[in-house]
Order: sequence, then C-alpha cells, then structure tokens
Amino acid sequence: MALKIYNTLTRKPELFQSIEPGKVNMYVCGVTVYDDCHIGHGRTFIAFDIVRRWLEASGYEVRFVRNVTDVDDKIIRRSAERGILPSELAEEFTLRMQEDLRNLNCLDPTVEPRATAYVPQMLSLIEKLEEKGYAYQDKEGDVDFSVRKFESYGALSGKKIDDLRAGERVELDTAKRDPLDFVLWKKAKPGEPQWQSKWGMGRPGWHIECSAMSSSLLGDTLDIHAGGPDLKFPHHENEIAQSEAASGKRFVNVWMHSGPLRVNGEKMSKSLKNFWTIRDALEQTNREYGDKNGAETLRFFLLKSSYRSPIDFSSGLVEDAHQGLVRLYTALRDVPADQGELDWNEDYARRFKEAMDDDFNTALAVSVLFELAGAINASKSPVLARQLLKLGNILGFLRLDPTSFVKGAVEDIDSTWVEEQIQKRKEAKQARNFKEADAIRATLKEKGIVLEDAPGGITTWRRG
Repeated sequence: MALKIYNTLTRKPELFQSIEPGKVNMYVCGVTVYDDCHIGHGRTFIAFDIVRRWLEASGYEVRFVRNVTDVDDKIIRRSAERGILPSELAEEFTLRMQEDLRNLNCLDPTVEPRATAYVPQMLSLIEKLEEKGYAYQDKEGDVDFSVRKFESYGALSGKKIDDLRAGERVELDTAKRDPLDFVLWKKAKPGEPQWQSKWGMGRPGWHIECSAMSSSLLGDTLDIHAGGPDLKFPHHENEIAQSEAASGKRFVNVWMHSGPLRVNGEKMSKSLKNFWTIRDALEQTNREYGDKNGAETLRFFLLKSSYRSPIDFSSGLVEDAHQGLVRLYTALRDVPADQGELDWNEDYARRFKEAMDDDFNTALAVSVLFELAGAINASKSPVLARQLLKLGNILGFLRLDPTSFVKGAVEDIDSTWVEEQIQKRKEAKQARNFKEADAIRATLKEKGIVLEDAPGGITTWRRG
C-alpha cells in the first residue's frame, strides 16, 4: 500500500510523491517564543514528529524545518513588562520550548531557523512583490500585500474574499487600500527591534517570515507544509499568496493540519482556568506515574488519536492512556524481546504499516499494537515481543524499562488469564451467547478489569 496523505488544500487523501525521489522537504510552523508552549502545541508537534518518523521509517531522507518566531508584538510587550530585551525573552523561551519538546521525545529539527536571522531574505521577497505589483507602502508607512490581486486567495481555507468582513481575523486599518490586505513590513516604533529597509526602519510582519525561511532553506516548492488548526487562516493562506505571487510557482504540494485540542470539552483558555502548558502537564504526569514514565504517558496520550481528529485533554483520559501503555509494557516485561530486526512481512507489522500509510492513522496502528500485546501474552513469543518493541519505537514510545514502568501498576493481575477471558468472550459473542459474554465481562469487572470494545472487533483492557 502506498502512502496516502490528506491534503488540506484539496480536501481529500492523495498518494504521496515527493518532488525528489527518496527525499522529503517538510516545513512545520513553530511557535512565537513569548511564553511556554501549551499542550495544544505538544499535540501538534508530536503529530508531525510522527509524520517525520514514519517517512524516515519508509526510507525517505527528511529535511525537517521548524521555525522560531523571535520578533513579534507579543514578544515586545512581554519583554517590556519584564524590563528585558526582546532578544533575551525570545532566547529564554526558545530554550524552554526545545526542552519541552525533547521531553516529549520529539526529534530535533534538521534546521531550526529564527526569524531575526532571515530579515535580508524577507526584504528581498517583499521587494519582489512590490516589483510585481502585489505590495505597496500604505499611508502609515507599512508595506502591505494586496489580497485582491491574488486571484486564488482563499483556496486553502475555503473562504471567499467577498465574504470576508473587515475586522474578521484581520485588523481594521484605514491606512490600507483594502482592509483585507495584510502587512509585510511594519514601520518601526521607538524602542522596538528594527532593521533598515528601502521603506525606512522597520520590522517584518508575521506571515512573511515563514515564506522567506522556507524558500531559503527548502526551495520555492515544498513537499509538505504543516501546522496547527488555527494557522490555516490567515497565516497559511497568506503564506500561499505572497510565496506564489513572488515565485510564480506552486508553494506547497501537501498541506497538513493537526486537529484541535480541548480541555474537558471546552476550548483551552486562561480565562476559563483550564490552560495547560506542556510543563504543567509533564509535572503532573511525572508526579502521578514517575519521572520519564509521565512524559511517555503524555506522548502516548497525544499520539494514540489520529492527528486530524479533535482530542479532549483531561486527567481521566490521560489515566486511560497510562493504563493502555501499562498493558503494552506488561507484555514486554513478561516476554523479553529477541534481538532480531523488524519483520515487515509479519502480519501485525504489515497491518501497522497499512494503518500508517493511510494518512498516518495512529489510532488504528495503536489498536494493532494492543492486539500484538495480547498475542504475546498468549504465545510468550520473543519474536512478537521484538515486533511490538520496534513498532512502538517508530512512534517514539516503548523506550523505557518495562519492569520499572509496570511496577506497582498491575502486578496483581495475570495478563495471560485476562487475555484468555477476552478470547472466550469474543467466541461467546460470535456464537451469539451474549449471556456468557456478559458474565465474563462482569467477572473481569469484579477483579477491577475494564473492557473497552473498539470498531473491528478489537477489545482492549485496563485496570479500573
């Protein structure tokens, strides 16, 4: 099965074919480093870390670029509040962001460009847009992009120019020729970071940064451009407009966006007091499950849903993820893996690959791992244990010592017996003996075992 990826631009899954055979250029929008990353960032960056890992496992050489926005209104305001330079604030939170993502076992980018290092490239790009009639200097001295001159504007988000109202995700500004136009270069204000340009002292707008950095590092056309759901409009829409207007080439072949994260069913917000930074979440999970165990649990929770699906973050759901992870580690604890290589011809690995090749369907891939754990418990096969270990490693987990991870969690449960009961229940249901199937579930519940039935006849269990 060839790899298929859902393309946000075309709104359908497409067979993936890189521009250069065997190589993938991938750009992921990073964060504006004025504060600590929140758990939604963690979900997005884990999602695209897995995309990268699967591309590499599939034989591609991946050049993975994740930028840092280190000049922005929020950085300027926060640094002024703290009485430090914007560059000092940006450096502090860049280092904290890198630490957070490494704790979640996200691979470091191939290149991690900072916006302030690419101002000359941004100015060159803006000048090209001006030469082609897409950019102009407005009454206040800013340089803006003329949205209506780019005919396909709105293709990514599905928005139509005539339906967009001034003030809807755009700043109402009478200095512009059209309130929908967006800023490329901001006229400098006293005390702000600023650079010399043909339009006077100023600093870059947010959108131009990614276009300049991506084209400088990866070329005019990217294989994959990815980011969080809130970036689709206006940021990515504006990237397309300015990049394609300047180069005359298609900017991105495949657009990818992660699904939204909510907290206990509500949008995460500091005003609702349900805002979680990655550090907050790691502190709690490490406190509950032990150092490193907590980080592994959090990663597993954030990856076990398909990347485009909405995800709800709550302590109960994280606990469910932990119990599922305990089940996988228990299989590896009871049956140590042999030292052979991963066998892609083996049935579980083949089905895992089919799931991942279907738009990186980690939900289905993880369900295959649970089946594999059940088979290990029943067969005591070191070969199958090796398959489980190596498949989990591809997704960036099952990296810890199984005995230490499981210790104290399910020591009093005979996992082999539980799997036998699940199999008996499955056979009873197939024979339409639902009374016996219900009795088996009730017996397991009395012993503190909760069964969870998933589509496809897959049953997982956890300690209740």
